[in-house]
Amino acid sequence: MQDSVAQWVQAHPLAPIHVDCAITVMLKILDGKCKMRAAEKHVMERLYDEVKTQPGQLLDAALHPLIAQARSHLDDAMKNIIYEQRLLAETVISRPVMKGFKAMIRQEGLLAGAPDEEEQP
Repeated sequence: MQDSVAQWVQAHPLAPIHVDCAITVMLKILDGKCKMRAAEKHVMERLYDEVKTQPGQLLDAALHPLIAQARSHLDDAMKNIIYEQRLLAETVISRPVMKGFKAMIRQEGLLAGAPDEEEQP
């Protein structure tokens, strides 16, 4: 799956604001507020991994070490920090921009290959 996400990113370079959207989705996944199916969340994690070195437009690059730490150790204190950062990110990025990002990745087929939960081993 990582190769297919990498290929998708090569074919569909993200604008800096969309890199910010991918970061925000990653925060939502860690925060437990992402409403995507489990397979789609996995694809979005891979997307984040592919674009985290690219410049964003509005969000601070200091979020990346925080996200890495949360992915390896998500205790209650870290959950609170992630929650606060998610709220900040969601206030900085407008709802229409986030909705447009999600529509674009669906329309461009990024989530098309995400298997349903029943198909996962």
